[in-house]
Amino acid sequence: MSIEQETMDLSFFNQLLSFDSTSGKEREVAEWLLEALPGLFPAAVRPVVERQEVGDGTLNLLFTWGQPQVVFCSHLDTVPPYIPPTFTDKEVRGRGSCDAKGQVFAMLQACLRLAKAGCSGFGLLLLAGEETGSWGAKAFAKTAFRAPYLIVGEPTEGLPVSACKGTKSYGLRFLGEAFHSGYPQYGSSAVNGFISFVNQLKAKQFPIDPVLGETTWNIGELRSDNPQNILAPELTCRLYFRTTFASDAEVQAWMAAAPELVDGLEVTPRGGDTPARYLVPQGFPSAPVSFGTDAPHLTNFREKVIFGPGSVRFAHRPDEHLLLADLSAAIDTHVALFHSLAD
Repeated sequence: MSIEQETMDLSFFNQLLSFDSTSGKEREVAEWLLEALPGLFPAAVRPVVERQEVGDGTLNLLFTWGQPQVVFCSHLDTVPPYIPPTFTDKEVRGRGSCDAKGQVFAMLQACLRLAKAGCSGFGLLLLAGEETGSWGAKAFAKTAFRAPYLIVGEPTEGLPVSACKGTKSYGLRFLGEAFHSGYPQYGSSAVNGFISFVNQLKAKQFPIDPVLGETTWNIGELRSDNPQNILAPELTCRLYFRTTFASDAEVQAWMAAAPELVDGLEVTPRGGDTPARYLVPQGFPSAPVSFGTDAPHLTNFREKVIFGPGSVRFAHRPDEHLLLADLSAAIDTHVALFHSLAD
């Protein structure tokens, strides 16, 4: 047995990972945590527990020790597909192992250490729906809860985040005219409109940001259900940008003008957030990241830190994993971050 396994009770982590909490299914693990998590703490230092119905059948959970000055926060939902956990003496694999149940477990261990040391003034906030629009964070932002500092757990390779890219989401609908595919001159395929748009987007050069680098984009939910022998009358998709300080406004302006680029194109903005800088406490190294978090939506807090073990390079992959040495180091860092912010 490794040193990391000797100092951490990984059975709770294994149970946490054994729930399929793919976005929309996280209520079961939330209900389990409501019962199981307080029992990990000695009776004298058990947390006050609050639950919030999100409205889509999921739950937010808040555990507090005293009046929180620092709140640890991560999310319970994961991307599909569910992958059961496996442990070795060096790492844990499975869906959520680093994004983000590994973050939850690291923060829980930090809370245990702080509570047993007689500290108070901290909380643990567990949110639903981060992977599908930060619905839990948006719901929590509407509550009356306020605290000075928030630490958001994400796989940041053990470095506090100096800045994050923004996000901008759009629904696209391309309209054509159905006709026999043997006579394309009499109809219009929506697929051709889609190809034209993508080629123009690929040719568009958004400015390079000195901090956050290039603007990137991805297409998802691509649908055109016509038979192969009929020109497509319609094609729909989602377009998702990762924007920078230099490009955020330009992306929005370019997309507002996009219907002029392709006949039959309809664009529906679906929201997002802006690029942001985050607090890096003195003495901690840092780095920017390109992924999004719940942090922009959690307006209940004055300052926000983003930090956690593991790498986003594995977060949404079949080989998602977390090194136990990194997990152990992150627990130490969470405790240090608390003292840096609260003292």
